[in-house]
Amino acid sequence: MNFARLLVLAVLASAAIAAPLRAEEAWPARPVRMVIGTTAGTGGDVLLRLVANSMSQSLMQPVIVENKVGANGLVATADVANSRPDGYTVLFGGASATVINQALQPALAVNVLDKLSPVAQLGAGGVNLVVAPDFPATNLREFIAHAKAHPGQINYATWGVGSSGHLVMEWLKNRYGLNLSHVPYKSTPQIYQDMAGGLVKVAFVDAASSVPLVKAGKIKALGNSGTARAPGLADVLTFKEQDVDFAVDGWYGVFVPRATPDAVVSRLHREIIKVLADPEIRARMLQLNLSSPPPKSSTEFKQIVAADLKVWQSIVRTNAIKVD
Repeated sequence: MNFARLLVLAVLASAAIAAPLRAEEAWPARPVRMVIGTTAGTGGDVLLRLVANSMSQSLMQPVIVENKVGANGLVATADVANSRPDGYTVLFGGASATVINQALQPALAVNVLDKLSPVAQLGAGGVNLVVAPDFPATNLREFIAHAKAHPGQINYATWGVGSSGHLVMEWLKNRYGLNLSHVPYKSTPQIYQDMAGGLVKVAFVDAASSVPLVKAGKIKALGNSGTARAPGLADVLTFKEQDVDFAVDGWYGVFVPRATPDAVVSRLHREIIKVLADPEIRARMLQLNLSSPPPKSSTEFKQIVAADLKVWQSIVRTNAIKVD
């Protein structure tokens, strides 16, 4: 083999090694589409648009928000799961649209860990157990005791069958032998209206909308189901702090199709972590009453997704919860 042939082979080998590096550096070479399963103007949508704007500046490419509404987030999740795994189609989804959907509708929902790669977590927070001001309990333990003493006499409201509030209360009922009847509502404002009118005394509601009502004394918050106290209601204890062994967060997460290159996932993760330091993003998280846990790696977020999925699947299975 002459010198010229060796030189050609060396050049080709160098090019082969450099190609992946150039591919990594090239991302993103065109606009990135971030898909969310809620309508424009909702809390998650507003947060995503702030994230997308910040990422557009950092990546020097447009990051376009696309609202694909339907089936409680299933449409958006499926759209991303079935997209090319090239980093140009990204899911911004909450726990409800991903792991809870999969727990409730395994035949219809996207298998999150098989079809998607978790990239980064944004925020964390539980749901609040709230009661009317005249309800005879001031904390979760007193509520459990009162409910046990009055079987079949208490109704509780949530924003729908299969909502995280519904699943958490069913866990409480099963764990402590409570007999309460579920009254599903179409929206949280309707719950507050009926609580004010005395039609319902107990409810699980999201952490954000309940803040002004709790602070005004119109409802009482007895406990938060998440891993940490919500920043907007810092005096409301978590379930764990009240010796009730439940601590699962709702969260927003960034996901990509499963076979997306590791280099793209790593770059996207770095961008999201950078965004989370933005004061405007942090302020919006506080408005949503979400805590800002320390940044997690993609692997750590994947572990959270897997652990949460197991919890929700167990609750759904144990309590035979079905959605239409």
